[in-house]
Amino acid sequence: MVTRRDFLKTMSMASAGLALGTGDLLHAQTVSPKKGRGDKVKIAYIGIGNRGEQIIEDFARTGMVEVVALCDVDMGAKHTQKIMAKYPKAKQFRDFRQMFDKAGNEFDAVAIATPDHSHFPISMLALASGKHVYVEKPLARTFYEAELLMQAALKRPNLVTQVGNQGHSEANYFQFKAWMDAGIIKDVTAITAHMNNPRRWHKWDTNIYKLPSGQQLPKDLDWDTWLGVTPYHEYNKDYHLGQWRCWYDFGMGALGDWGAHILDTAHEFLELGLPYEVTMQYAKGHNDYFFPYSSTILFRFPQRKGMPPVDITWYDGLDNLPPIPAGYGVSGLDPNIPVTNQGDTPKSKLNPGKIIYTKDLIFKGGSHGSTLSIIPEEKAKEMADKLPKVPKSPSNHFENFLLACNGIEKTRSPFEINGVLSQVFSLGVMAQRLNTQLFFDPRTKQITNNEFANAMLAGLPPRKGWDEFYKL
Repeated sequence: MVTRRDFLKTMSMASAGLALGTGDLLHAQTVSPKKGRGDKVKIAYIGIGNRGEQIIEDFARTGMVEVVALCDVDMGAKHTQKIMAKYPKAKQFRDFRQMFDKAGNEFDAVAIATPDHSHFPISMLALASGKHVYVEKPLARTFYEAELLMQAALKRPNLVTQVGNQGHSEANYFQFKAWMDAGIIKDVTAITAHMNNPRRWHKWDTNIYKLPSGQQLPKDLDWDTWLGVTPYHEYNKDYHLGQWRCWYDFGMGALGDWGAHILDTAHEFLELGLPYEVTMQYAKGHNDYFFPYSSTILFRFPQRKGMPPVDITWYDGLDNLPPIPAGYGVSGLDPNIPVTNQGDTPKSKLNPGKIIYTKDLIFKGGSHGSTLSIIPEEKAKEMADKLPKVPKSPSNHFENFLLACNGIEKTRSPFEINGVLSQVFSLGVMAQRLNTQLFFDPRTKQITNNEFANAMLAGLPPRKGWDEFYKL
């Protein structure tokens, strides 16, 4: 068992690596043999309503899956009935632990589309059970959980992992790499990342002094399994069906939700790694329970491999627009952004995206698979004949995962790549929650100026019975 004390002690062992707990979790590992391109991947879906329904439809469109099992704590509720009806022969479960116990030898892979706080235990159990894992972003809620998942995946190199960063399989990913290889994108010094539309904002009272009162449980909901590793909370509708994203105890706010779709390619190809400073520069409606209405967070990354230091400034909130450079033009909205149970992404004055500043050029881009363009327009025209040809994606994000399960491709957003970005966001969330400045040592993985924040790297201890998931 890896305790919080062990974790904090181990993290201070500089670059010696994580000497974490050993022993496989709950199950002996069995790994399915690699298959050919035409073979279907036997899959189990965990989380089948709302976003889960969307990714199940995306997997179905590949024609490459055989659906073996369905699992959802709300099995039978209105939002899960469509998928249940579509796959009547699939075995049904409310508790993912029972699914692995009773049907674990019948499928090769899982796809997880559950609230952020439950990504970790399900993914850990899947890896320990020898299953390939597709999980929606963010990979995990806490720094420690992301570290454990990266280590668990590295321990099992024959298992495929993929985090739901669709942009990693769309034009944006291949363009960024091609433009960097050609020297078009070089010497990046600053990035502005912005998410200023209302899709994720509620209207709760920021003078909150306690958690919401308990309400009657919906008859179809297994609330205990929904809570998972987190401390017990009485059920309230404001925790459920997407609202969980707003609470520190369950979600990662706009940063964890949209950050991956805006910053993933820059983080990977600029090899940013972990920041040395994370500072909350502005907070509107700060409180102890849910994310602020607006926030500005500065992430500072050191020099790497001859590349200059990079400052990333994150802006969220309806009234918290970033400064826009001259010649910015119109902000487009990526047509591939999925709708949710909270509605479509509305067009706004400034749509979710990024502005990348280099020593010579400025680029603007949207979220998800949106490509970059050079601004102002006169500079773009001047550079047009210098731009390299961008290769087309060989597979969409779901096909990429399934082809990797069959040994044909490698996933483009595996845990070891996405996990570090997840850790960056967990540090940002800690700065939001404490409304402060944090100094972080990427070498020792310790926060050096705040003992409370340093202890928060590990998160709260899991509930009784859920500590098993923190074993490697």
